[in-house]
Amino acid sequence: MTTDLPFDSLYRHGFARVAVAVPRVRVADPTYNAERTIALARRAADEGAILVVFPELGISSYTADDLFHQDALQDGVDEALARIVEESRDISAVLLVGAPMRVEGKLFNCAIAVHNGQVLGAVPKSYLPTYREYYEKRQFAAAREVLVEYVTIAGQRVPFGSELLFAATNLPGFVMHIEICEDGWVPVPPSGFGALAGATVLVNLSASNSVIGKADYRRQLCGGHSARFIAAYLYSAAGNGESTTDLAWDGQAVICENGDLLAEGDRFTDEEQVLFTDLDLQRIAADRLRTNSFADNVHDHRERLSRFRRIEMELPIPTGPMPLHRTIERFPYVPADPATRHERCAEVHHIQVAGLATRLQATGMQHLVIGISGGLDSTQALVVAAKTMDRLGLPRSNVLAYTMPGFATSSRTLNDARRLMAALGTTASEIDIKPSSLQMLRDLGHPAADGEAVYDIAYENVQAGERTSHLFRLANQHNALVVGTGDLSELALGWCTFGVGDHMSHYNVNGSVPKSLIRYLILWSVETGEFGAEADAVLRSILTTEISPELVPSTDGNGDEPAQSSEAKVGPYELQDFHLYYLLRFGYRPSRIAFMAQHAWGDATTGRWPELTPDDKRNAYDLPTIKYWLGEFLRRFVQTSQFKRSTLPNGPKVGSGGSLSPRGDWRAPSDASARAWLDELDRNVPVEAAAPIVART
Repeated sequence: MTTDLPFDSLYRHGFARVAVAVPRVRVADPTYNAERTIALARRAADEGAILVVFPELGISSYTADDLFHQDALQDGVDEALARIVEESRDISAVLLVGAPMRVEGKLFNCAIAVHNGQVLGAVPKSYLPTYREYYEKRQFAAAREVLVEYVTIAGQRVPFGSELLFAATNLPGFVMHIEICEDGWVPVPPSGFGALAGATVLVNLSASNSVIGKADYRRQLCGGHSARFIAAYLYSAAGNGESTTDLAWDGQAVICENGDLLAEGDRFTDEEQVLFTDLDLQRIAADRLRTNSFADNVHDHRERLSRFRRIEMELPIPTGPMPLHRTIERFPYVPADPATRHERCAEVHHIQVAGLATRLQATGMQHLVIGISGGLDSTQALVVAAKTMDRLGLPRSNVLAYTMPGFATSSRTLNDARRLMAALGTTASEIDIKPSSLQMLRDLGHPAADGEAVYDIAYENVQAGERTSHLFRLANQHNALVVGTGDLSELALGWCTFGVGDHMSHYNVNGSVPKSLIRYLILWSVETGEFGAEADAVLRSILTTEISPELVPSTDGNGDEPAQSSEAKVGPYELQDFHLYYLLRFGYRPSRIAFMAQHAWGDATTGRWPELTPDDKRNAYDLPTIKYWLGEFLRRFVQTSQFKRSTLPNGPKVGSGGSLSPRGDWRAPSDASARAWLDELDRNVPVEAAAPIVART
């Protein structure tokens, strides 16, 4: 983290703004092409980009054919390069331009890195296509024919070769490797070795004419390289102005990162393009750190990787505020795109059902026991239980569902629980836990047994324990499995009763599903309509009910609605799920998570919302509020709750965002301190929290 930059600069938090430019060119007119290159470079730098990538042979044009062997064209290219180098002194970006270069009697197709009046290095193309419409070996030599390590460009002696890395000294994690067009299409591309050698930003200067289906393939290729090499991949293809004697050019510009398409420009446009996005360098670093097979691959190719030369450069990082030019989803577990979300929900549902069905078959049992509260988690678990019976060809009546009202159960949730059990065709039963809870309170000598309004943790957990105790004994009685209902968000926050409460079950289908996703899984069940109108009506009612443990009775209400609010205690689940995802999946420092949360949640009117989110639920959180709830999350997650996660029942992992099972993604000490996380949050998020962060102990 670059702490001398303001908090609201993307560069402080490990992001980097880059650009892919597609200028208009004229065939064999280096003077004109240099003018357009300089103009687009200035445009990109004015937007805060520190890197601008141009197409292959953009200074000469790619389609010069045998004109490449003409001295006049090469002289024009050399003069154009000298001008670009000189003009770069007041352009705050590194420029990657394509040009032919004569070296020791050979002509090379090169990418040239220029910054602040200096040529940082030149990279020749490794693989020259000479098939179908391509005849590059007629004009050019391949990188393997290079015999020198330095060449002279614009009067400067500069590194030359295909195995160069350009590493920023003032932006940790920014290391660049360059390849040219066909290099990215071969079975073992140079960028793969560049990534293993440490490059995080892979660049391809391309020409690549357009034919039917090729744009899709290029897009897949860029995305595949970025995923396989755990890197960013920037691609710029030749566009308007290249010769159409036999070919056409679409000017495709693509930026990918870790398999995700971040940005793509327009094709076949008459307008020049500058495509921007902000790369997440820390995401790349986090994924490489955790993927130990990546390091193993480095070891296996260490001989070749040792040949790479590292060129250090100081990037022109803007010193003022620089907001993100990148989409960060509010709901990292819930895609905003409807089709993707539908696919995600179906996948999660099938994983949950398959996991429970396999466990039931392995035990030889045919019945499930589950407690139904009328809340989100037990609703989703009951849906999964019912569909598991369908999958196994067993009647849904084999799901033995129990609602167990206690001292604080509202009439709304009790009624919804009854309706839901009936609508799904399960065997519905009701057990009043108040008598057994009162008996335990008497045994404990608790004041509430005598009617005093002492609603402490013991009072609450007596009820939670009674429910779970009943469920396990019912499972014994009916030769059944207890299905757990608690979700990932509650486990992260420690918002579950240990051992004798909702923490424990025989198999928990929701254990790696966050609360924000459970909402949409239930909505997905409504959208599919497979349970019928009555079930859909009660599911919609449950979705609008306050999330509550319902363990403390209301002192001034009539019991129609839940008296407690879980989110008032542990924070808004939608925001805490955001914090959980980036801490668990990537291990980011708290100040970075706060910066990203502010970008995602600071303004309800910007960015994408899942379209099923009602207008009155489209919330916004300012930075002081984010800091307060992030502090609460860190204290609970790191310091107070791990002992519960260390003894979790079995359950299926559903997403790449991670789970908290000690047998799967997460192993942590139960007696850790959260001081390092809370201190970093206080030190590097320069606002006062909306309320005091719970004291560090």
